[in-house]
Amino acid sequence: MNKIPQFLIAAPSSGAGKTTIARGLMGLLKRHGYTVQPYKCGPDYIDTKFHTLMCGCPSVNLDSFMASEDHLRQIYAHYAKEADVCVVEGMMGLFDGFDRDKGSCSEVARLLSIPVVLVVDAKSAAYSLAPLLAGFLHFNEAVHIIGVIFNRVGSPRHVSLLRQVCDDLRVECLGFLPRNNELEQSSRYLGLDFSQEDNARNLLVDEMEKHIHWQRLLELTMKERPVWGNDSVFSFPFAEQLKPNGNKIWVARNEESFSFLYQEHLDILRNYGEVTFFNPEDNQLIPQDLDLLYLPGGYPEKHLPALYAAAQTRQSIQTFAENGGHVLAECGGMMYFCQAIVHEEGETEMVGFLPYKVSIRPQDRKLSLGYRQLTYEGKLLHGHEFHYSQFLGETPPSVTQVFNAKGEVMPTPFIRKKNVLASYTHLYWGA
Repeated sequence: MNKIPQFLIAAPSSGAGKTTIARGLMGLLKRHGYTVQPYKCGPDYIDTKFHTLMCGCPSVNLDSFMASEDHLRQIYAHYAKEADVCVVEGMMGLFDGFDRDKGSCSEVARLLSIPVVLVVDAKSAAYSLAPLLAGFLHFNEAVHIIGVIFNRVGSPRHVSLLRQVCDDLRVECLGFLPRNNELEQSSRYLGLDFSQEDNARNLLVDEMEKHIHWQRLLELTMKERPVWGNDSVFSFPFAEQLKPNGNKIWVARNEESFSFLYQEHLDILRNYGEVTFFNPEDNQLIPQDLDLLYLPGGYPEKHLPALYAAAQTRQSIQTFAENGGHVLAECGGMMYFCQAIVHEEGETEMVGFLPYKVSIRPQDRKLSLGYRQLTYEGKLLHGHEFHYSQFLGETPPSVTQVFNAKGEVMPTPFIRKKNVLASYTHLYWGA
């Protein structure tokens, strides 16, 4: 198939319902037999989980700050090879980036030359949405908005008024979702609650089937299947210390405490050898002949009793690190590698290789959020930081200075002890 539908779901602002619409479209297309390749703009780890549940295949992150333009196009084309449809979910508002629209989902749409479907929250509004939509339609002619889906629509009369808006602006109304409290997802931590996902998924797809003109959407977004270059370029700490192939790599992974993983990173590691997933809560011994141990982020603070009880796991990881084993520990993985996590009831001992304590107590909570960049061993690395926990006492010494997207100095340490690299920064390994 030389042409397939490809589009990006965006909104004027956060909270408009683009995640709901994106998931619903993915599930609807899957129901009708399409192989859907999902993507998510930005460094988000939560929405990609929803995508995977809907589509039955891993969702891939697309970030124009952390990846070069060529690499962004390359990974988009790479994961689209077997797809019948490509659906990209945006982030924040369409033109919201780290510097005006730089790094925004509008930039991703332009770089990939894919059209945009705009999700508009129509609650308590009707024809006043016309000037809002007119601004988005004409703000940047390089961003091609091909249609609108209205969310939280109240009545048939409301639908009629919203269709008038689209008729007057000469943009297609691709349907709507009615106001329905059961479709709302409750917030939890940085993301969304999965506890009612099965019921919500079926209800959402049923509603999309009734109210969305999905066949017309596919007609409007048909484009040549993406093809870009031959080889992805990537760089991650310790890559040069690994053999070309045949390495033994263990990755901590479970539903919550170690769950912040990019699909692209797992595929990169598989290029280096055999990847084995393990759950640090299962109290198993870690082999001492590993070539790399990767501890990604997540919510270890929600599983402190289980992590503490898995003493064999903690001790074998400590021994591996003390003996010079290569370890990459990010955010929650770094917290796990510290001496203890301090909470309201006291503190819980962790691996202990890093002689620091991290606090999750309410009085110590402080939001640290944003893109990060740093130079390590002559290489410019990019990443993202999002956490509330903080080190107790003095900030640990850093082997390099960390900056934000605008080049401003940030206090985030990048810690090196023996062959362990640890930081709050979730690194991106693409070029």
